[in-house]
Amino acid sequence: MSEPILFLRNVTIYQEEKVILSNINLEVNHGEFIYIIGKTGSGKSSFMKTLYADLPLIEGQASIVNFDLATLKEDDIPYLRRKIGIVFQDFKLLPDRTVNENMLFVLKATGWTDAVEMQNKIDEVLDKVDMKAFASKMPHQLSGGEQQSVAIARALLNDPELILADEPTGNLDPQTSVEVLEVLRKINAAGKTVIMATHDYALLMKFPSKTLKCEDSSIFEVVQKTV
Repeated sequence: MSEPILFLRNVTIYQEEKVILSNINLEVNHGEFIYIIGKTGSGKSSFMKTLYADLPLIEGQASIVNFDLATLKEDDIPYLRRKIGIVFQDFKLLPDRTVNENMLFVLKATGWTDAVEMQNKIDEVLDKVDMKAFASKMPHQLSGGEQQSVAIARALLNDPELILADEPTGNLDPQTSVEVLEVLRKINAAGKTVIMATHDYALLMKFPSKTLKCEDSSIFEVVQKTV
């Protein structure tokens, strides 16, 4: 039995000194697709930020992609984030660079140096999300769904073991949201683990999967019919 990709035991998450979520016990195995749901302010984003070490783990035990979050040093955070692909609600593409240049920026920032290898990797990830034809476009020339597909491709550049998607469809219309989720499901079907925070319950009904809910300072699994 392989180690879980994410393991939390007796974890309490704080924002400054305020308890956001308490007594979290959770295991996520390789290849799972998991939704995190809950009202605005229920702790979804704080939970995600803890996983990619934007919020420090103060209480409890946690490991993610073989990094111990409780003992993680500042210098280790970039290495952790190379093994995690992060997709944000607001895309976070650099507006003054083409899609290809956005990708190149990330690869150079994470230590890639060979120009041919970098271009091959960019072509590969854009192809996975059907955006290779848009490589020379600027972000403002793309629709919201296309920008988010590019952001997903960017998250795949360093071949992460885990994708964390924090409200990736939050700024998109329903049809585009479905298209973006189909991209994430395809990536999951190819073997990547995906954890997605969302408040879009229509997507959950359309694409059912294991669902965790943040409510009353706790996080727990729910059956989809009760969502």
